Amino acid sequence: MANQPESIYDVTVKDANGNNVDLGIYKGKVLLVVNVASKCGLTSSNYTELNQLYAKYKDKGLEILAFPCNQFGDEEPGNNEQILEFVCTRFKSEFPVFDKIEVNGENAAPVYKFLKSGKRGIFRDDVQWNFAKFLVGKDGQPVGRYYPTTSPLTVERDVQKLVG
Repeated sequence: MANQPESIYDVTVKDANGNNVDLGIYKGKVLLVVNVASKCGLTSSNYTELNQLYAKYKDKGLEILAFPCNQFGDEEPGNNEQILEFVCTRFKSEFPVFDKIEVNGENAAPVYKFLKSGKRGIFRDDVQWNFAKFLVGKDGQPVGRYYPTTSPLTVERDVQKLVG
């Protein structure tokens, strides 16, 4: 594949306001990348626990990157403005929420193509549902992948190891 990113830091994404964001700004941080949805049965518990994880580790080098996605059960039907309003008002989340994207198929966002291929090719299969989680080490390589039903607080032990 031409121009395959070497790390997640080589990828540029759009934020919820349509601005380009070079993920290189997160170099040296541990990233938890999550495809989020506002109307999923997993929404409340995931946002609540992601907030707890973020509050506990953001000053130690964790960044949570939320990518809204409507590919599963039409559970993220809103536009970016509605999604931000929901996340910020209902859950008071402080981590960045990006542009609504696709995570599977031909139109999958480059960041997800990278995460799923990984340098080691260990995460090739499609994302199963909302709130799948990818843990990325400080070197920009995916080191863990967790099912949508995996509670964010279950990932805490792995986050602790990586933030040091």
